[in-house]
Amino acid sequence: MTKPSFKSGIAGSEITRLGLYLRRRELIKTGLAASIGFGLSGLLPYSAAAKDTADGFKTDEKLTPKDSVLTYNNFYEFGTGKSDPSSNSDKFKPRPWVVEVGGMVAKPAKFDIDDLIRKMQIEERVYRMRCVEAWSMVIPWQGFQLSELLKLVEPLGSAKYVSFETAVRPQEMPGISDVFPVIDWPYREGLRLDEAMNPLTLLATGLYGETLANQNGAPVRLVVPWKYGFKGIKSIIKITLTDQQPATAWNMQNASEYGFYANVNPAVDHPRWSQRTETRIGSGSFFSPDRRDTLPFNGYGEQVAQLYSGMNLTKNY
Repeated sequence: MTKPSFKSGIAGSEITRLGLYLRRRELIKTGLAASIGFGLSGLLPYSAAAKDTADGFKTDEKLTPKDSVLTYNNFYEFGTGKSDPSSNSDKFKPRPWVVEVGGMVAKPAKFDIDDLIRKMQIEERVYRMRCVEAWSMVIPWQGFQLSELLKLVEPLGSAKYVSFETAVRPQEMPGISDVFPVIDWPYREGLRLDEAMNPLTLLATGLYGETLANQNGAPVRLVVPWKYGFKGIKSIIKITLTDQQPATAWNMQNASEYGFYANVNPAVDHPRWSQRTETRIGSGSFFSPDRRDTLPFNGYGEQVAQLYSGMNLTKNY
């Protein structure tokens, strides 16, 4: 297969801080609006840029309708149908909630999710999300950088990977109680440590300005916008740093179809369908769907391609 080129399709608007938006409203009220924006350059932190503030919250892509984001989901703990999570998650209780972070860290800790949210600087980011089933959405998430949480526990120099685990509550998650389980519960996922520390990697606690809904992974989920959606583990209870590549749910279930890296790559076909194009949910119509070309790294190549320099991205899918 031809090695894909890595041209970024990301706009600076897609990584804008929510705090800047709130500050902008204050500045406008006092007549002191300044041309301040935030951008991202590779793995560097956010930095000031000479850009009109108002432009910092625009995107050239239409947001997916909120109703679609809330009703068209993959969350097999609540069922395998796209509407099952929204229909079957009403009994799920996302509060109180504790996230345990440990493994190869100097300061293992357990965090109450609401205390953690108060501690972190919550940002709003509009990200393209691409599902392996060849559909995609554009979602306004609220959350904080995973790297900020990892810094609190101080990863050891020997740590190379980060593993994640979802809650298992059969009484609240009817999909887990199926006679023939889809996967070996709990749902597990993982990243390399440098992927986890990338500023694009988000722990989301809300969307569309509201608290994260049960069907979308309440109270906290992972968002890694350059990877396929199954990497975005939901309802996280445990994060562990390790020196070994962690086992992941779908890779354990079917390694030939679901690789560890799961980087969006139109040049690598899924064994049962092509990844070269995608359908944007909530746009177009049944007779004329919004079909578009899939971008390498989902359009975030400028920010993340360097993480995989020298790697065979066909073999390491």
